Amino acid sequence: MSDAPWLSVIGMGEDGLDGLPPASRQALDAAEVIMAPPRHLSLLPEGPQERIAWPVPYSDGLEILSGLRGRHVAVLASGDPFWFGAGSVIARHFDAGEWRALPGVSTFSLAAARLGWPLEKTLTLGLHAAPLTRLRPYLASGLRALILLRDGAAVSELSRYLDQTGFAATRLHVMEALGGPRERLQTLSLAEAQAGDFAHPVCVGVEVAGEGRAIPKASGRPDAIFETDGQITKRPVRALTLSALAPQRGEHLWDIGGGTGSIGIEWLMSDSTLRATTVEPRADRAARIRANADALGQDHLRVVEGSAPEVLGSLARPDAVFIGGGLSTALLEWLFAELPAGTRLVANAVTLESEALLALWQADKGGELLRIELAQSAPLGPRRGWKSAYPVVQWSVTL
Repeated sequence: MSDAPWLSVIGMGEDGLDGLPPASRQALDAAEVIMAPPRHLSLLPEGPQERIAWPVPYSDGLEILSGLRGRHVAVLASGDPFWFGAGSVIARHFDAGEWRALPGVSTFSLAAARLGWPLEKTLTLGLHAAPLTRLRPYLASGLRALILLRDGAAVSELSRYLDQTGFAATRLHVMEALGGPRERLQTLSLAEAQAGDFAHPVCVGVEVAGEGRAIPKASGRPDAIFETDGQITKRPVRALTLSALAPQRGEHLWDIGGGTGSIGIEWLMSDSTLRATTVEPRADRAARIRANADALGQDHLRVVEGSAPEVLGSLARPDAVFIGGGLSTALLEWLFAELPAGTRLVANAVTLESEALLALWQADKGGELLRIELAQSAPLGPRRGWKSAYPVVQWSVTL
């Protein structure tokens, strides 16, 4: 086998071979095997190459592809394989010298050209393999988004979701088979889209409008967006806690004693590269955390039912740890013994016993202690006065 890549990942549009640039056409002609979803294979004329339909689920195809090493293989993908496409999945599973990518024009570029929308100011999402709730953090009147959907039926599902979230005045630009002979573009209201019939592949341009609630971008989102039984880090304290945790690109958080899940969820909202694992001993609260994460577009939050530190040893190591519940000497001893230097730890305490524990550990390990005292105005007879919340003591330290 030569040093040249045996695998070519080729981006192809709905116009089939007609839209392929010369380099992509040459790689396809030189291939012994063509592997692609059935729709892409149907766009090709008859030829001498062996053809393999990529199976569902997608991960099953990677094993088949691995078995083709030593042959010249072309994998077909839609448009630009590295923009919500198959390219990144293949790149993770094969060495850099084994493959090369020959991208085509992305669906997003075609859609922006049809609508006259500047791509740099337009939200682009691939929801063909993800829930529609991934949209929720972005929804606000005036938003423009281009969204790849699973199939034609998903257009109606998207319409109902936007209606349910309060953005009933939204307009949809439904684009089918962009760049090919079946291309069709329709501009519809949500009601019209729910009654429509659309063919795969589908990209939808969304112009969001309506009275729905937009979720703020800053840490300390409104308490009302979370379902809770009362066990929640309230908005002002949550904002201070996220500031102390200081999420950075690509980092992983342990949220111990998740309660409602608000800290882990807001951590994930800070950046799309972040990961979070919430540990919660109560099954009912763990279920509520999952529901909150799903509803707010953070379905990738991992929720582990169990007590800390017992369940922590099996988890991927964190960059930051928040203790919102279950604070104990045993937990702190485990964290300092098992986690690497540089891990950031933030713990909040409300009771006198837990406050004393944090003061003791801060004296030994250093870090900063912050006492948070908040009061809100409330009726006091015919007038108003201040109603104080329980003070919170926060310890921030780097292991």
